[in-house]
Amino acid sequence: MLQSLRAVARVFQKYIGWNRIGVLLSLAIIGVAVKVLVHMLQHIDFAAVVVAMKATPLHNVFAAAAFVVGGYFTLTFYDWFALRTIGRGAVPYRVAALAGFTSYSVGHNIGATVFTGGAVRYRIYSHYGLDAVEVAKICFVAGLTFWLGNVTVLGLGITIHPAAAGAIDQLGELPNRLIGLGLLAILASYLAWVWTAPREVGRGGWTVRLPSGPSTLLQICIGILDLGCCALAMYMLLPSEPNIGFITIAVIFVTATLLGFASHAPGGLGVFDAAMLVALWQFEKESLLAGLLLFRVLYYLTPFAFALAILGAREIWLNLRGTREKIEFAPVTKVATPILIPADCDKSDGDRK
Repeated sequence: MLQSLRAVARVFQKYIGWNRIGVLLSLAIIGVAVKVLVHMLQHIDFAAVVVAMKATPLHNVFAAAAFVVGGYFTLTFYDWFALRTIGRGAVPYRVAALAGFTSYSVGHNIGATVFTGGAVRYRIYSHYGLDAVEVAKICFVAGLTFWLGNVTVLGLGITIHPAAAGAIDQLGELPNRLIGLGLLAILASYLAWVWTAPREVGRGGWTVRLPSGPSTLLQICIGILDLGCCALAMYMLLPSEPNIGFITIAVIFVTATLLGFASHAPGGLGVFDAAMLVALWQFEKESLLAGLLLFRVLYYLTPFAFALAILGAREIWLNLRGTREKIEFAPVTKVATPILIPADCDKSDGDRK
């Protein structure tokens, strides 16, 4: 059976290609999202959206901002954990924090996080002796942390509250609960697989040793904290009425985030928003849109501005330091000093007599 699946996969890769399928899937998600947004925003009163934004309690905005800070702080441990997984634990936390914060801030806003975030990471880590392969391994382990957190949150959330996922996938409670249990079964199988023996993926120089069982539990906790902070930030910016439970909001938020991630659109723009508007139909559209806009300002635009400022300041500092080192350690060019010889020294003793 496994050999048959591999044969089908090889034929598929040869004649169609997974990359083309990925591009078509992204375009399909974006196309559906645009259509949904156009339909849902036709009768939106944008003046009412502005009023709703101004009416959002300040303590809710500050609480959401605090959760955003907590989320990005947790993101720094993605890189810290990945560095230790690939055997680069000597790289200090401050460097991991810089790479984690800036790479995710840039990747979230520009899109194609694997490439944009990877480029930012390489620029930072290359100054500490890491090569492109090691940076790729860091991206892989950090991505694994992200997906383990998502599978855990969705598995638990859909199992506990299957109706939450039904707002997006339009399935009943039983199918959704089975999906949740299936996700938890996959997670448990992976945990058992890495717990029983050391595991590696990849070939040659691209081999990555996967975290052990206990380390994977830590990895899952990091992912849950990240997603929990993000979902709480969104929860604080939603209207107070009607009162919808946090688990429901968390499941919808994570699902909408994954759809935005799959689209590769910058910040999941349009896709994330369409999914939230469809799933949270109970809210007044203007008030919900106000919360989504505030979330984008806090979670996307503000960190992006800080990341660009930090990266720009770092580049200026590196250039200045490089210029200073060139001046200080430049080789000294010896200049021949002319020796003045009196004219009569050229004469012999006999001539001077």
